[in-house]
Amino acid sequence: MKILLIILAVIAGIIAIVMIAGAALPKNHSVSRAATFKRDRRSVYEVVRNVSAAPQWREGVQKIEVLDDKHFREHSKTGVVTYEIVEDRPAQTFITRIADKNLGYSGSWTHQFDETPEGTRLTITENGEVSNVLFRFMSRFVFGHTASIDAYLKSLERKLTSNDRAVAERAISR
Repeated sequence: MKILLIILAVIAGIIAIVMIAGAALPKNHSVSRAATFKRDRRSVYEVVRNVSAAPQWREGVQKIEVLDDKHFREHSKTGVVTYEIVEDRPAQTFITRIADKNLGYSGSWTHQFDETPEGTRLTITENGEVSNVLFRFMSRFVFGHTASIDAYLKSLERKLTSNDRAVAERAISR
């Protein structure tokens, strides 16, 4: 019985430390990641902008519901989130924002498309707010604020390079 109480006390202590640390962290964060693709800005933008096709190339995205011309709902392995398209300047800037108010987190992603000698540099900036102290701790110390952006860019790279392989395979088979 004494060992059980000690184990429960240790668990309670860990939970308290996590909650206190989460509460001490700032609610807001801003992080950016970038990748360069051997594609023109228009073709990179078109893949990003075609949100309804995301389940075909984004790992973890199971379904997209396009609600109207400014809103879509993403179903993924981590849950369901509704987004609003805040700004859409083709091949320049594409900004989405979480429209749901009760998730424990919110924020926006700004996709910036820039021409480079190598192709297109896509920079994604997340301006986030994590109101839930447990999520805040996990986001900062377990997953990292850039985990979602990193996964997105990795999936986009696979999508764009798979197009290269498909074109090369078609050329070879002719």
